Amino acid sequence: MAGGAYSPQGGGFQPPGFASPQAGYGGPNPYGPRPGAPYGIEPVTGQPYSDKQKIVAFVLQFFLGAFGAGRFYTGHIGLAIAQFVVTWVTCGLGSIWPTIDAIMMLVGQVPDSDGRPLRD
Repeated sequence: MAGGAYSPQGGGFQPPGFASPQAGYGGPNPYGPRPGAPYGIEPVTGQPYSDKQKIVAFVLQFFLGAFGAGRFYTGHIGLAIAQFVVTWVTCGLGSIWPTIDAIMMLVGQVPDSDGRPLRD
C-alpha cells in the first residue's frame, strides 16, 4: 500500500490526494452565520436573511394593519403611513390592503426595507 493511507474508521484505503469521507464534516457551514449575514443566507437567492421575522410581521400586519404596524416593523415607513391613511379615509373599506399584505408577508413575498428576505 505504498502512497496511500488506511482509515480503520470505515474509510478504507484512500489513494494519495483524496480526503477521507469525514473530511468535510465540522467545517464552516455555507448557510450558517457569517460576517454580514448573522441570520444565515437564503439558499435560493444567496441573500442574507433580515433581522425581522415573518411571523412577527404577519401578526402585526394582520391585527394592526389599519395602523400600518407590519410595514413599520419591516421598515417601510411610507407604505405604513399610506395604509393608515387609506384605511381611515375609506372608513375601513381600505383594510383589505393590509390584510392581503399580511398574507404576502407570511408567505415570504415581502422583504424588509433593505431588500433582504424575512427570516422564519
